[in-house]
Amino acid sequence: MDDVVGAIADQVRRDILAMLRRSPLPAGRIAEHFTISRPAVSRHLRVLRESDLVRDELVGRNRIYVLNTEPLAELAEWLAQFTRPLSLEQRLDALETEVYRLRREQRTNQTVTKPPDLREEGTA
Repeated sequence: MDDVVGAIADQVRRDILAMLRRSPLPAGRIAEHFTISRPAVSRHLRVLRESDLVRDELVGRNRIYVLNTEPLAELAEWLAQFTRPLSLEQRLDALETEVYRLRREQRTNQTVTKPPDLREEGTA
């Protein structure tokens, strides 16, 4: 998973993955979309290949790159833990905490908002 995270950390590589999502492309067509040199694009493709996010096939003299989404599944599963609802036990603990907080707040508000007794002792 660390290889995948490292690979997608770079914007150029994320752009390449997005391009390959639409269709497989030869290295030359990929390089045309960037202002960086072809060797730089080749290095990015190598990182993506080593992390198994892309596969390359030799078709004639062209190397065609194809997106492989399988390594993203493990990362997606790991990330999902941060977006999934909390378990029932955690939700009940959070509810209990909120109930105690509200009760404490109500007690504080009652003592603060109670009107003072206007009669002084001994003046009645």
